[in-house]
Amino acid sequence: MRVAVSTSSPNSPADLPVQREREPVPVRQVLRELGIRPRKALGQHFLHDRAIVRRIVETAQLPPDALVVEIGPGLGILTEELARWARSVIAVELDARLAEQLAERFHGTNVRIVHGDALEVDLAALTGQCPYFVVANLPYNVATPILERLLTSDHPPERLVVMVQREVAERMAARPPAMSYLGVLVQFFALPRVAFRIGPGAFTPPPKVESAVVVLDRRTPPLPKHHWDSFFALVRAGFAQRRKMLLNALATATGMDKEMLRALLQRAGIEPSRRAETLTVEEWLRLWRVLHEDVAS
Repeated sequence: MRVAVSTSSPNSPADLPVQREREPVPVRQVLRELGIRPRKALGQHFLHDRAIVRRIVETAQLPPDALVVEIGPGLGILTEELARWARSVIAVELDARLAEQLAERFHGTNVRIVHGDALEVDLAALTGQCPYFVVANLPYNVATPILERLLTSDHPPERLVVMVQREVAERMAARPPAMSYLGVLVQFFALPRVAFRIGPGAFTPPPKVESAVVVLDRRTPPLPKHHWDSFFALVRAGFAQRRKMLLNALATATGMDKEMLRALLQRAGIEPSRRAETLTVEEWLRLWRVLHEDVAS
């Protein structure tokens, strides 16, 4: 991980100067001045609507002493607003060119710019083991793995308020019969809700999809960490062949005898003919416990 700029620490006081709000500048003009072209490989779509930025920060409901981690700050429009509301902001940017200009721009403020990959940075070290919030317009091409890493981290955020593709947001907050592996994963660790949707016109360049802001409030996982791998292996097996009945999908994925599986499903109170997308997180947990009765207690 490469760290750039600002002399402020994650625990710096709120009396550090914060950038004043600037007049809106066309994003394309700023990019031209910086010699930067949006990179599709990094999922770069720059948010330019300040009304939406303010709504995102208001949705986050940050306490005055909040430490905020922003992933993919881009040109810093959301970073500016976060800096007005939070005690300190750590913004993680993968693009070296953007990280450099952001570091110069926010030098001496309550914003610290980190040049690094959100899939690799040490979150505990980055935040000094302090409680933190994540507020971000996530790069769409890596939003799901970033969310998974944050949720399963040894030092997870208290709350995440993130912009993702609308379809991804809806999958996270789905209910049966529209569940997915992502929905089970997210709801195992958090209580999700879709706050609002955003059209492509709020970005430069505009994406081909609609976006949505989703709020994920952390909850205590229903199983201890040493059981997470086996639980999610079961869930993945169930979703591996979505069109199959759960009995057949699990038999194919695990190699278990069908009659044994049928009895276990029935013991868990789950009809074997159901499909994975119809199960709640609680039903997956019941099935896991039946399958692992010798270690579940």
